[in-house]
Parts: sequence; structure tokens; C-alpha cells
Amino acid sequence: MTVKVQSEDFDVGAELAAMTGGKTGIGGVTLFVGLVRDMAGGESVSAMTLEHYPGMTERQLEAIEAEARARWPLDDALIIHRYGRLEPGDRIVLVATASAHREAAFESCHFLIDWLKTKAPFWKMEATPEGERWVEAKESDDTAAARWTKPA
Repeated sequence: MTVKVQSEDFDVGAELAAMTGGKTGIGGVTLFVGLVRDMAGGESVSAMTLEHYPGMTERQLEAIEAEARARWPLDDALIIHRYGRLEPGDRIVLVATASAHREAAFESCHFLIDWLKTKAPFWKMEATPEGERWVEAKESDDTAAARWTKPA
């Protein structure tokens, strides 16, 4: 289990090598890399600034990762989320899961990114030609995360 919240960029290949090196029981790895787009809501975006509460953010990401481990037989999981000012094309997030079986790797990675979008305590501000604006929560993200809610 690895959770990193950092301002600096990450090397996807190096992170994947570190995650899987010497672990010959892994049969599949699924990863998602999120990037800053240059458009949002039909408007041009020149930058995105991500803010978080140090300590609280890491604890919440660890809890989300622990939930994935409880649901799927994972050999490893990695979450890296950046903060600070990022420009279009910059990497924001890396989520990777490794398991003996591909289905567990695919499903757990999808679960993690869906829950990160709705449960991770990050605040995003976009810089547009009209000025800066806070990014509102999206109903589509809530709908995606809801599919992973266990019935009571």
C-alpha cells in the first residue's frame, strides 16, 4: 500500500517498476493516470490549482485504499495525487492496482478513481480567461461512485 500526496510530478514507469519489482505472483496491473485538460464546461482552462489539508488528505486516501483491499484480493495498490498549480497536460493523479487476476485489478482501480473523485478532500480552482473559479462537484461523479456502494 502506498499513498503519496505531493506537489512534484511522478514517473509512471518508475512507480510501476517499484510497485511490481520482484512480485512474481502478480498476474495483472491496471493503472489510471489523470491529466489536466485545457477545456472545462466549454471554457478554456490555462491552469488548475489543487488544495488539500495535509494529514487529513493522506488519511482519507489510505481509508479509500483500505476499502479496495477489503473488497478485492490485491497484491499492491498505489495512489499518487498532486497538489499545487498545474497546467494543461500535467499529470494530476496515478492510481494503480496489482492482483493475481486481471478482474480484481480492473475493478479495484475503477473503484479507487471513482471514490477519489468524490471522497478525497481536494479543492480545485480553474484559471479561465474570465478569471478563477472553484470546480463544483459533478453529479456524474457521484453517480459513478454510487455504483460501488454496498447495499445495507
